[in-house]
Amino acid sequence: MFEFASPWAFLLLPLPLLARWLLPRAKPLSSAVKVPFYAELSQHGGGEQSNLLNLLLLSLIWLLLVGAAARPQWYGEPITQTSSARDLLLAVDISGSMETPDMLLGGHPAMRIDAVKQVVGDFVQRRQGDRLGLVLFGTRAYLQAPLTYDRETVGTLLWEAQIGFAGQGTAIGDAIGLSVKRLTQRPAEHRVLILLTDGANTAGEVAPLKAAELAQQAGVTVYTIGVGAEEMVQPGLLGGRFGSRRINPSRDLDSETLQAIADKTGGRYFRAHNPQELMQIYAELDRLEPVEQEAESYRPLKSLYILPLGAALAIALLWAAVPLLANGLNWGSTAGDSRRRTS
Repeated sequence: MFEFASPWAFLLLPLPLLARWLLPRAKPLSSAVKVPFYAELSQHGGGEQSNLLNLLLLSLIWLLLVGAAARPQWYGEPITQTSSARDLLLAVDISGSMETPDMLLGGHPAMRIDAVKQVVGDFVQRRQGDRLGLVLFGTRAYLQAPLTYDRETVGTLLWEAQIGFAGQGTAIGDAIGLSVKRLTQRPAEHRVLILLTDGANTAGEVAPLKAAELAQQAGVTVYTIGVGAEEMVQPGLLGGRFGSRRINPSRDLDSETLQAIADKTGGRYFRAHNPQELMQIYAELDRLEPVEQEAESYRPLKSLYILPLGAALAIALLWAAVPLLANGLNWGSTAGDSRRRTS
């Protein structure tokens, strides 16, 4: 939709006529510079036709200037943008045990961290409208991505996470404490933390249950996920079946503490033995924390004043340049004629 932001500027259109009618005419000067060849130059002036053209050009320039002052604008089609009052942090374990290859992706053994990146990455892309953040933790916990609507960046930073960046230990309590601190720095109606780990708290300064109390006081709902298979065949010394044995790669997973954290904060504890169960868990989280959004519409605005202003400037330059060029050519022709007559 096209409109003028300052339509009152068109009241200035008759200003040149009012100035001509109301202001006193300039008095003729008593002295003037006499040009011997003025009569010859005036023959190329164009007379009344040239004056009419000048008047039309000046009127067009004035009209364009007033049009630019009226600030023409173009409003595009309405765009609906969804927003949510939810702040959602993802805390992902990148300790050394996340390298355990007890997951199957595409029928091939894969490390836990690879399965987590794939499933959580899809979850991130579905959370349109939520402010998402990413906390990575091992021996230490650190904020990899602050709360943002930029899901692409959060997903990229998750994929770029590497085992060992934060140490080989598992600081579950510190991860919860850091997440609570970040979540409470911004006002929100609903604050959610989804914490994923494959072990027990072995590092950090804050005990997991103490961190859960802080989350409860701050109104943060914590969902905990324990990931890892319960059975895995460990190859023999030579890498074959001879001497192989079955082990429980998740024997260090502290399910009781993860359950207690979820219960204290009003969340739930989930157990994922494989990527399929992990996908089901995040689908369930989509159901428990639906993306209920308020739609906000806006229309993109493009200012167009530069078009009439540029056109006025171009016409003015052209109007001023053409007579100068013509007079320059006439001057040269007249001077040549004078020299021929003199000789």
